[in-house]
Amino acid sequence: MSRAFSGKPAEELTVAALARDELTPDDVRIHPSTLESQAIVAERCGNPQLAENFRRAAELALFSETEILAFYEALRPRRSTMDQLEALAGELAARAAPRCAALVREAAAAYAARGLLR
Repeated sequence: MSRAFSGKPAEELTVAALARDELTPDDVRIHPSTLESQAIVAERCGNPQLAENFRRAAELALFSETEILAFYEALRPRRSTMDQLEALAGELAARAAPRCAALVREAAAAYAARGLLR
């Protein structure tokens, strides 16, 4: 059964509940387990890249919006040094986001090869 980040069952996430002011922001955040379910479907349908994206999203679902925006900003070309990106990757790995950490390291290597580091 799909659940909101708050734990509320998806069936309770209705327009009527919204109109009654019964929903919180965490009720409309996706839960990591829902993203993992989507990853499994993507794999079964022969789309491993999409499955990996869902799994990275599941890792990021545990971070705040502010943190996500900071990660996005750090990954823009010429916004970070190699040391800053390595520190970001280390933080992600330490906070149970190894797939995201690997992606940051991959981006850092690509940026270095293309002269896109700060």
